[in-house]
Amino acid sequence: MSIGTDRRGVTWKSPLHEMTQTTPTCLWNDSADLDELSFAIEHGAVGATCNPVIAHTILKARLDEWRPRMAAVARAMPGAIEDEIAWTVVEQLSAEAALLLRPAFEAHRGRNGRLSIQTNPKFYRDSEAILRQARRFAGLAPNMIVKIPATAAGIPAIEEATAEGISINATVCFSLPQCVAVADAVERGLKRRQAAGHDVSTMGPVCTIMVGRLDDWLKVVMEKDGISVDPGYLEWAGVAVFKKTYALFQRRGYRVRLLAAAFRNHMHWSELIGGDCVISPPSAWQKRFVKSGIPVAARIAQPVSDVVLADLSRHFADFRRAYDEDGLAVADFDAFPPTRRTLRQFLGACDDLNRLIRDVMLPNPDVT
Repeated sequence: MSIGTDRRGVTWKSPLHEMTQTTPTCLWNDSADLDELSFAIEHGAVGATCNPVIAHTILKARLDEWRPRMAAVARAMPGAIEDEIAWTVVEQLSAEAALLLRPAFEAHRGRNGRLSIQTNPKFYRDSEAILRQARRFAGLAPNMIVKIPATAAGIPAIEEATAEGISINATVCFSLPQCVAVADAVERGLKRRQAAGHDVSTMGPVCTIMVGRLDDWLKVVMEKDGISVDPGYLEWAGVAVFKKTYALFQRRGYRVRLLAAAFRNHMHWSELIGGDCVISPPSAWQKRFVKSGIPVAARIAQPVSDVVLADLSRHFADFRRAYDEDGLAVADFDAFPPTRRTLRQFLGACDDLNRLIRDVMLPNPDVT
């Protein structure tokens, strides 16, 4: 553990802890694993997340613990299909993680201290199905925040869920146009709820930018198209979109906070410090940051080099689409390559979850 003392004599457990205590930037944990979440809370974390990839990773790693629990869920749901049983297990896993965050939830009056649970990615084209699951998830614990994809069907679901008092976390989001559509939908929902006489001060909506996944896609494009650019420039793409989006959100006074996820390098943390936003690294990256010795300094307002921006814009049409406010229409969100790649991964993780359930319900007789 990295320990340091500032000039006021205050001791920080780590750079992450220092960030949470000296800047408006919040730390969330990109996992619902209880051990990883406990480590993050020790270093100042006030939130966490779960999605199909995370859930499958936890269940597979803790199969001795979860196999009898999955079997019990299956017995309690006679006639249920694998998918229904799998999502019930995800709900249990998420609700248990939410308990660890209740103290932060109460201390922050709902703005933090939430467990972010993702709606079934199979619903990405169905607003009503997203909403039905969002309502169910919101009832699992007082401190749930529901992840809804920033797809064409997800945007109206975000507005309606917000109007119903459900705090949302927009996910599968990589671009400034998606973030603006999310922020506008949240504002419409908040105004509708206020007009109906409800208090919205304890809601905590966030909009995730999966910064590393935009970088990942541009690297694929570079190889596919035989483009040669400074490889270091590609590490800045997600950071550039986040910084520009953050500045725009501040100017317009949107009430939804930005959240950075999908970490690939330390700049996905260090370059965003100082913003009234959320940083959500997985545990492995948190442990790297703890050991890094990178100074904690407010860098959110420091611009990305014009040279880097010009080169990314010149060579990558998808960077221009992500970086320009008019780069994507809502109707284009589902076809944006990072969206398709991420949805396919999430859908694959759902299949993996179902296979785990299948192995519990129907153990393979050919395997001793």
